Amino acid sequence: MTELLIKAALSYLLGSIVGSLLVGRLRGGVDIRRLGSGNAGGTNALRTQGKTFAFWVLLIDIGKGWIATGWLAPARLPGLAEPPPWGAWSIAACGIAVMLGHVYPLWHGLRGGKGVATLIGAVLGAAPLLLAPMLAVWLLAVLAFGFVGLASILGAVTFALAAAGTPNPVRTPLLTFAVASALLIAFTHRSNVARMRVGTEPRARRLWLLGAGRKRR
Repeated sequence: MTELLIKAALSYLLGSIVGSLLVGRLRGGVDIRRLGSGNAGGTNALRTQGKTFAFWVLLIDIGKGWIATGWLAPARLPGLAEPPPWGAWSIAACGIAVMLGHVYPLWHGLRGGKGVATLIGAVLGAAPLLLAPMLAVWLLAVLAFGFVGLASILGAVTFALAAAGTPNPVRTPLLTFAVASALLIAFTHRSNVARMRVGTEPRARRLWLLGAGRKRR
């Protein structure tokens, strides 16, 4: 239990290193929370600062998610190696913690991003085979509806559904992480949902991965 709590705490601190705010400081003090949508995430970084800025933001945010679940969670801390059942829950604890760190970063006044890129990295480290359906649904949702926020919620829900089909003994910890992350993604996108309901949410003007044009409606 002690090891799990230490790993979760370290993951939270790691998650508190928000890519857009770190890159912004290195780029002369740019704070994208004061620009565009006000969100410290990759989409706002792309819209306000361009592709290169957004690339480094995504690399940092995805990377820290992968480090938390793919490296820190399975690592054995000196003198604290613990047997199951706590060991099996390290991935869930570290995954949830790194996302909470990104959304509520200690280093940046508890004002971070929405957690999507960090979730992608965490899934990559925890269960890489489940990343494919998650990204596929995200892509299809963007193509079909044009709302990045809606696509992010549907992608997170897809991860939860896919986790439900994983075999024991990892199913319960992984499913706990997946459900918690889906709820967190839905919560961080609540303002997007509200704008979609009243028709003021902007649609993606272009699908960045494919370079396909898409106009606002």
